[in-house]
Amino acid sequence: MNGSPASSTQRALDAVRQAPSMLTGLDGMDDLTDAVRADGAAAAPLLRAAVHDPTDTLTAVVAVHAAGVAGPTAAAVVVPLLGSAVPFLREHAAWSLGSGPPLAEAVGPLTAMAGDGGLLGTLARATLETWASPAGASSRGASSRGADSRGADVGAGARGPHDDRGLTVAQLFLHADLDGSLLHAGKGDTGGIATLLVQLGDALLADPRVARVLTLSRSHHGQDRRPDDPLAPGHHYLGVPLPGPVRHAADTWHLREAVRDGLRRILTAAAPVDVLHLRMADVGAWAAAEVAEELGIPTVLTLAPDPHALIAAREDAGSLTRTTFGAVDHVEHLVLRVRLLRHLAAQAAALVVFPRPDLERDLRDLLHLDPGTEAHRLTVVPEGIDLAPLDRAAREVGVAGGSGTPPASRDALCELDALLATLPAERRGLPLVVSVGRLHRVKGMATLVEAWAADPACTLRCNLLVVGGDLEEPTDDEAEQLTRIGTTVPPVLAPARGLLLAGHRPQGTVVTWLAAVRRGRPGLCAPGGVYVSASLKEEFGIAILEAMASGLVVVAPREGGPATYVEEGVTGLLVDTTSPAVLAGAVVRALDLAAAPDAADRGDHARAVVARRFGIARMASSLADVYAGVLGEGGS
Repeated sequence: MNGSPASSTQRALDAVRQAPSMLTGLDGMDDLTDAVRADGAAAAPLLRAAVHDPTDTLTAVVAVHAAGVAGPTAAAVVVPLLGSAVPFLREHAAWSLGSGPPLAEAVGPLTAMAGDGGLLGTLARATLETWASPAGASSRGASSRGADSRGADVGAGARGPHDDRGLTVAQLFLHADLDGSLLHAGKGDTGGIATLLVQLGDALLADPRVARVLTLSRSHHGQDRRPDDPLAPGHHYLGVPLPGPVRHAADTWHLREAVRDGLRRILTAAAPVDVLHLRMADVGAWAAAEVAEELGIPTVLTLAPDPHALIAAREDAGSLTRTTFGAVDHVEHLVLRVRLLRHLAAQAAALVVFPRPDLERDLRDLLHLDPGTEAHRLTVVPEGIDLAPLDRAAREVGVAGGSGTPPASRDALCELDALLATLPAERRGLPLVVSVGRLHRVKGMATLVEAWAADPACTLRCNLLVVGGDLEEPTDDEAEQLTRIGTTVPPVLAPARGLLLAGHRPQGTVVTWLAAVRRGRPGLCAPGGVYVSASLKEEFGIAILEAMASGLVVVAPREGGPATYVEEGVTGLLVDTTSPAVLAGAVVRALDLAAAPDAADRGDHARAVVARRFGIARMASSLADVYAGVLGEGGS
């Protein structure tokens, strides 16, 4: 078809269709967009055919976005999709139109959509907002190409050249109600990142360059959660008021405007703010990036291949195909998250990445980021934990809950003992396998229960303690996991079979229980328990580090961050956590390691590794270097 009016579009479409992976196909969106601009109206028939091909819905999505950038193709191909019976086509049509010029015929349908809830309404409102903005499509973060604005206007309106006050750092995690107590750790979306931000905020203040840390999280029922004086030095927890009930992260895209308004008020009132650290491609980061650009606050992004690694893994496993991609995307918003992360990375003044076994390969293959050309913006920073509570728990559990045990640890041990007492007498001499985290399919809690229950070598060897989730009022994600668990082991039979569901517990309770799993509880469980993370993916793994620092042998996913610090056969085992049989076999091998004669020495070694490489103070110092570098103030 060389030399025909739409030859560029045809070649670009063929490249998307024949791409060796779905991620590469999605990246073909930019080339296809350029081809559509060059070919003009002649591209419309090719794009229309691609959009309506039910065997390749990934190419359909890419074609919708390419068509949206030019008036003739948008009018011919995209506007009709606003009335499509196919949900993912409607969503992408509403989104893609924001990349092109305003179209009068689309205003009515988009306005009707804007009144809907969920992501569709958000995307329609965002497009209408972009059309009404003098800046036009370039202001649309989630829909922009995301490759042309490297680095924000660093420090605009924040610091003068001779300003010697300490830095003010803002850090955002929208999907938790953080106040420093960590009473709700493991409930809903309040996972390891909540623990991290609380401990990191305190540790940053130990650096003389940092004066204030503002930890921003959700606050419901329209109530602002404000400190006595947010302008005073210290670690302040600021709540973004959100309407309606608490929702899990995947169901909050419709809150973009509310989040943006709340963040604008908070950051303006707390000004000057020197840097805003974002960590994931979610509605909070989308809104925060817009506010940061508006207020001239530079951003730092912790860049992890999410959902890139998930897409790649599911494609490899055959559970995600080009035929099913559109329907899955409608539920999980994969394309939005991929494109949003790309925009956030383009806007960021600096990028932070976790250690990974093949970091440069993953940056290139998953994120399509060149480590060479981006070296000036990239810093590898491992996550860290505060070892003091873990060491304290180890000491206090060591006195066996007697009169010398402080009340908090004594209460935590009493709670654990009450759970263990529900086990039948014949199972009280077994060690515990413990897993701590959110009840979400990504965390693999139900998979762990299924693996343990299906393998007699596991069930006869240990009891299983699952810590996390709201058992009384579960979210949809928690309910899905609890249903799977209940199908495997009916709740009325769970203690008799050796399964204990503890629900979410405060962080202080969790660290005490980790120490007890290692030491055992007299008459209730044997020493030599182990920790298991059955997560589909762990970018790094705060809970795994805490278990290692408690001296426990760990079982962890072989993909991602844990492979950089778990020593195979020494401090733990790295396995394919998607296979129940493999997971169950790893649990048995981990119990063997925990019962070996040198188990105590290896536990001490695990704690030493964490202390040397992954202390929270080390992480805070590295990030303070990044923040200071963004503002041109050099390192420590």
